[in-house]
Amino acid sequence: MKELGARRWWAVAALVLASMAVGFDVTILSLALPAMAEDLGANNAELQWFVTSYTLVFAAGMIPAGMLGDRFGRKKVLLVALVIFGISSLACAYATSSGVFIGARAVLGLGGALIMPTILALLPVMFDDEERPKAIGAVAGAAMLAYPLGPILGGYLLNHFWWGSVFLINVPVVIVAYLAVSAWLPESKAKEAKPFDLGGLLLSSLGLTALTYGVIRGGDAGWTDATTLASMVAGLVALVAFVMWEKRTLDPLVDLSLFKSARFNSGTMLGTVINFTMFGVLFTMPQYYQAILGTDAMGSGFRLLPMVGGLLVGVTVANKVAKALGPKTSVGIGFALLGAALFYGGTTDVGSGTGLAAAWTAAYGLGLGLALPTVMDAALGALSDDSAGVGAAVNQSIRTVGGSFGAAILGSILNSNYRGDLDLGGVPAAAQEAAKDSVFGGLAVARSISSSSFADSVRNSFVSALDIVLVVSGFLGLLGVLIAVVWLPREVGQSTAKAPESEHDAADAA
Repeated sequence: MKELGARRWWAVAALVLASMAVGFDVTILSLALPAMAEDLGANNAELQWFVTSYTLVFAAGMIPAGMLGDRFGRKKVLLVALVIFGISSLACAYATSSGVFIGARAVLGLGGALIMPTILALLPVMFDDEERPKAIGAVAGAAMLAYPLGPILGGYLLNHFWWGSVFLINVPVVIVAYLAVSAWLPESKAKEAKPFDLGGLLLSSLGLTALTYGVIRGGDAGWTDATTLASMVAGLVALVAFVMWEKRTLDPLVDLSLFKSARFNSGTMLGTVINFTMFGVLFTMPQYYQAILGTDAMGSGFRLLPMVGGLLVGVTVANKVAKALGPKTSVGIGFALLGAALFYGGTTDVGSGTGLAAAWTAAYGLGLGLALPTVMDAALGALSDDSAGVGAAVNQSIRTVGGSFGAAILGSILNSNYRGDLDLGGVPAAAQEAAKDSVFGGLAVARSISSSSFADSVRNSFVSALDIVLVVSGFLGLLGVLIAVVWLPREVGQSTAKAPESEHDAADAA
């Protein structure tokens, strides 16, 4: 696709918009849940399914999405995905019942599952080894930028309009992305369509869905809960059966030789570590800003901007640093920096204020930005043109499950330490469960019983639990340093992928 010249970078702009649409949705829903619970009459179980329905379909749909892109064309799949994402966003906005909203969220998850692997699959076939890290940095930076922008825009809309307005943010982004993809993105797909591997498709989707559900439930109901254990065991059994099936079938959905690549394995593992640590920031810090510093949702989004600033600086210089020092060193520095930042964040106390948070989140973002493009390039650059869709989907699936584990495990650490430190003396028995449920529940109980001392206990308990989560995340950053030094190849710019002869190349060059 070198014949496309500068048009490739316009195509990257289209991919950036598509990734931002998915990124917005990650953080927006949580803002609207209280208003939705009141308007739709949703109970706690339904509120959980508002989130879970999207996540489960997203997990189940990624590998089929990669297969569809390889078989029918990645541009076609991305355009269909954007239509699905836009229409289901409208359905979410105007849902009149919990059941309708859960169904719309499930369809939205399908759209997201089609979008993300397709975007990742396009990068290794559109760019050579020299330019691919820059393109990856642009797309990754845009997706991260959407995380704080979601609360900022969503908070503004909730302050001025009804709850459904937050889901309308996606619609103009999707429309512009659709037009940009139509105009600028070249088509690409496998040269020969492989026979349809129905067994592999069913086993991979079942395994990822069951495992993801078990992880989500484990973080909420506990790891010894019968349904949690049954779901996780079923998921693992299905995934083992999937691997055995793929080894024996003549035309496997996933080429298992991909896992012999040190580039793919190290890049995927490091990406999973990044997703794991991101939970320590993106889930806990908005709670800190709102419960401890007293900001609203929009204010918490603004306070995440130092992290985004650091990230943008990091991704801008990452390729130059990797060229100058080598990928092992540059990625190691990135993980060391983000780990050190998380350790520094672990010194937070109730009186620390915004200065400390801004400093360490900016440093975390810088480390993330230094590591992320090279890490993603290591994994995506190992993919061949014919299997880029499925390979990118496998990478995305592993990182998504890793992120879910991060959310569940770190969430359990946060909750158990918060509850363990809470001084419930003087709190009525009927209110104790509400106080232990979350920092917001604890503060609500403190207000209801007019107890400033219990409010102090709630804040101190939460900040202490936050510090433990950040320190654990910091050790994961050090694990990333170890993986980079030991496992990441010295050179990640020797891709097995080569520029495809796409359907549109001849026409575009004419």
